[in-house]
Amino acid sequence: MTTELTLFGGLAAVIVLYAAGGFFRALPPVLRAVIAGGVPLVLYFLLLIGHWPGLDVVAIHISVFFAAALVLLALTLFRRRGARMHWVPKLLMAFFAGLAVLMAGFLYIANNGLPEPVARWWLGGREGPIYSGFSGVVPHSQEAATAISSELSKAHREAELGWQVDVDGLDSKGVQRSVRVRVRNPTGLPVDGVVAELRVARPGAAEPEVVLSLVELDGGVYGGELRLPAGGRWLAELRLRRESKVRYQQTWELVAQ
Repeated sequence: MTTELTLFGGLAAVIVLYAAGGFFRALPPVLRAVIAGGVPLVLYFLLLIGHWPGLDVVAIHISVFFAAALVLLALTLFRRRGARMHWVPKLLMAFFAGLAVLMAGFLYIANNGLPEPVARWWLGGREGPIYSGFSGVVPHSQEAATAISSELSKAHREAELGWQVDVDGLDSKGVQRSVRVRVRNPTGLPVDGVVAELRVARPGAAEPEVVLSLVELDGGVYGGELRLPAGGRWLAELRLRRESKVRYQQTWELVAQ
């Protein structure tokens, strides 16, 4: 279930529940607002069991559900008083409505990237695929020098090893992909006994969401069925181990629709 569906579906549920509460005359408007905002939130928490999308996504759902309930409560109170609403509450309601739309847009871009027509208009009509990403901040310190040295050492070990690694199946667009990895030594002979692992995570995530162990299908050929948890942009890291040491490591960017 996508974030856009839970966000807008929950928002629609808040409106429906608040309107349904109006048929019960004995139910105070404040209690109607609490029920309308709380019930979709509880159902959303139940959907999160076994799949945690991140604290930022959960916080957006909480704020949107209860902000919508508060706006509906304010409208009801002003209607009961029969007074004309001041422009300040109207401005606040418009602000929260715009904020909900803006956050939903950010969520869509974070998971799926900019829509191609918007990206081409914004970036001046570039030809070919358009990618965006943030590599993070690297401090100018001893830790940064150590990280660069480690990366150079890894590249040197891979060059000395001379393995020829061919990967098929990662370039498709679906959430389900059949991955095949062929490993050969410098003379072209297959390399057996390799422990192949594919680790998939969102860009910037500390831990992978999917860890796929590839089984040996033939001499030097390893494969498995990769299923992404959702659409959007992912990073897939291939690790090849032999004798308990990582001998080869490479990362690809995946885009699932």
